Amino acid sequence: MGLASAPSHPASPSDRTGPGHAHWLRVARETADDLATDAAAREQAGKAPIDEVSRLREAGLLTLLTPTEPQGGGPDWPTAYAVVREIAAADGAIGQLLGCHYFLSSSARFFAGPALAAQIEERSAAEQWCWGGGFARQEAPLMLARTSKGLVLDGRQSYTTGVLVADRLAVRAVREDTGEPLAVVVDPDRRGVVIDGDTDTLGQRLAAGGSVEFDDVPVGADDVLGSLSADEDLLSPRAALASPVGRLFSAQLLLGMAEGVLAEAREYSRTGHAPCHPAWPTGTPHDPQVQTAYGELTVLTRSASALTDQALEAVRGGLERGEDLTYDECAETSALVAMAETAAASAAQESTTRALDIIGARSTSARLGFDRFWRNARTHTLYEPVAHRLRDVGEYFLNGAHPPFVLPA
Repeated sequence: MGLASAPSHPASPSDRTGPGHAHWLRVARETADDLATDAAAREQAGKAPIDEVSRLREAGLLTLLTPTEPQGGGPDWPTAYAVVREIAAADGAIGQLLGCHYFLSSSARFFAGPALAAQIEERSAAEQWCWGGGFARQEAPLMLARTSKGLVLDGRQSYTTGVLVADRLAVRAVREDTGEPLAVVVDPDRRGVVIDGDTDTLGQRLAAGGSVEFDDVPVGADDVLGSLSADEDLLSPRAALASPVGRLFSAQLLLGMAEGVLAEAREYSRTGHAPCHPAWPTGTPHDPQVQTAYGELTVLTRSASALTDQALEAVRGGLERGEDLTYDECAETSALVAMAETAAASAAQESTTRALDIIGARSTSARLGFDRFWRNARTHTLYEPVAHRLRDVGEYFLNGAHPPFVLPA
């Protein structure tokens, strides 16, 4: 759909079974086209995206990352990134929802043992769970305490993606006795879980965001995936790779938004709509100023796309190295992903803002819904500010300091 199409990387060299990258990208484009037909109306209605998740489930996209055999195989991470980017071009909120689902539903691969990870993924695929939540630090943290009845979870997690439609929540909790942060999986139907919908957000209204209250929620031993400690004595390079893997979804989401608004604005410019007021002319495709604006935004977006492709290659290489990955290699990958996320954020904010100027006063039409692109991009960059990424890149470049272990919200 976008001006610069989603990356068409081939599947990794390992043997894979089932549908490949080309198949899933085609399915993603068909689903994106379906979502685009009523994107503005759905966004304005602001209902929980139950129907949208059903569309993803029926297309097979929720289980895309699940290995098709016990030994592995099936679609890979580059395919998941491309799918999220394609969906985000049509609907940024659903793109965020899907990217969050992919990362959280696969998080056991990084933090849990192989047997527990396989067990969770097998059940998730069989029951086609949709995952929500997030592992980002927050104040005050969720607390995991040991009582006479076993482990219990308490606290409140604010604006959490996917909670309104999630079959499983993956959250960050701190052990009450040691202070160690842990990745915990919770069934939202469990006693003591209360979900509040955030319906008044500026953008990303269909990302199923909300706040979750955990009141003495029972947690089983198999619900605790593992440690989220940033201490290199506890966190292996392979587990640390979860940070750039998760953050690269943010970059793909932002690129999808930039490409989506440019594609829709280009179509609108080409149709030759008359200005709604003589004092507010709408530039035509032959207007040099309009051509220059599109040229600048195309260069900005494709430059971010090229940098994101470099980061994707680094992530793929790190995943393939597995237990042989070193801390220095993980740091280089994290820095590349931070650069890509920063560039993608700039492309998304510039494109979604300037597209309104190119279209002119008609961009204020609620029916056309061009404002949703700007609101979605701005909302995401407020929750995931790139200033921190720039600082990390600068310190890595100047002093060789490893970027911190930061997981997406």
